[in-house]
Amino acid sequence: MGIAILLVMAVGVGVMLTRKVPTAFVLVLLGVVIGLMAGAPLMGEKNSITTTVLQTGAVALAATMAAIVIGSWLGSIMGETGIASTLIRKTVELGGDRPYVVALGVFVVGILVGTVTGSAPAAMLVGIIGIPTMIAMGVPPITAAGTVVFGLSAGIPFELISWQYLSQTLEIPVETVRDFQLTLFPIVLVIGVVYVVVESRRRGVQHAWAAIAPERARPARERRTGGAPWYSLITPLVPIVLALLLDVPIIPALLVGVCYALVTTTRPSRLAAVGLRTLHRSFDTAIPPLLLFAAIGILLAAVKLPGSVEALRPIVTAVIPTHPVLFVLILGLLTPLCLYRGPFNVYGMGAGLAGVLIASGAYVPQAVLGVMASYNQTLGVSDPTSTQTVWSAGYAGVRVERVMLQTLPYTWAVAVGGLILTAVRFL
Repeated sequence: MGIAILLVMAVGVGVMLTRKVPTAFVLVLLGVVIGLMAGAPLMGEKNSITTTVLQTGAVALAATMAAIVIGSWLGSIMGETGIASTLIRKTVELGGDRPYVVALGVFVVGILVGTVTGSAPAAMLVGIIGIPTMIAMGVPPITAAGTVVFGLSAGIPFELISWQYLSQTLEIPVETVRDFQLTLFPIVLVIGVVYVVVESRRRGVQHAWAAIAPERARPARERRTGGAPWYSLITPLVPIVLALLLDVPIIPALLVGVCYALVTTTRPSRLAAVGLRTLHRSFDTAIPPLLLFAAIGILLAAVKLPGSVEALRPIVTAVIPTHPVLFVLILGLLTPLCLYRGPFNVYGMGAGLAGVLIASGAYVPQAVLGVMASYNQTLGVSDPTSTQTVWSAGYAGVRVERVMLQTLPYTWAVAVGGLILTAVRFL
């Protein structure tokens, strides 16, 4: 039965790769099918399809969903009030006429925005001004797009939503996720800086023009007021400092960030109107990941059923590498399987595989965390189906596959670095 379950999961991956059926639909269907194959009854209070898999599973990641809504709200405020665009403009002014300095500055701003939110809206916050500015100063378009998504991905180790998601998915404390992510960050930062410097210089300065000029791309509020106040620019750091230094839980920390952004950029008479408008707008960003996380919760509930664990444990424990060297070599070679919604995509089938690895006792949860966080760095930058990569490539006027080919050697190195870190710490 274990082999049959793995074959069904492989079929699910194939369906997702075709992109003819939305990933969330495939994950829900897989959860139901795997639950039935594991011998779960259709009805019942415990370990049943309707109660355990669908009802409990759909809300299993509720805390993550709440964090996504608030994080999207904070990102919406940063766009509405001109915080993100002001950060970019200040960076350009400090960089002067040195394109590589400006690119590194955009990379740093990408890290700040990436700590708050992700996906295409985050790329838009950084790229609407950052990409045409870099291209106008001579940075190659592919590198300009890659710089934005690499910066956003480098912010993931500090992204509170990511902490919450990995904590709930792997059922480990947030503090454990935070500790590993902070040790992973230097690897991401160094290789990200190497990418920006090497790819900018290797291809030389190329003068070209993007779709819109930076001045026209500035938000209306910034054109009217000259930008957000300087003290509002630390908004992305507010929730991080609260969570890191004062151990404030993730959702309250994000709410404080929302309040700080509003109070420092908006007149008191307009606080309610701006707050409500940005909250409504944030749901456009939040709904797709909310549906995806509900589906992931259903799949996780299915693979953790007693029948699933009993069927999968002997197979998984027999084939996975446990020696540290083999762990790094084999899982390192398999890194590209997280691309194109592949089986190691932590926001898809990878979550189910992580549940199998933990439920079967093949690895300690910390090791699974290391694997998924490492793959997530490759996924966040190089995956041609990631919305932030698609938007950045399109806005820079290049094919998304060219961004993947240019960034993959670097993000692959990040993943291998994360796997080495995992092997040293947890195997």
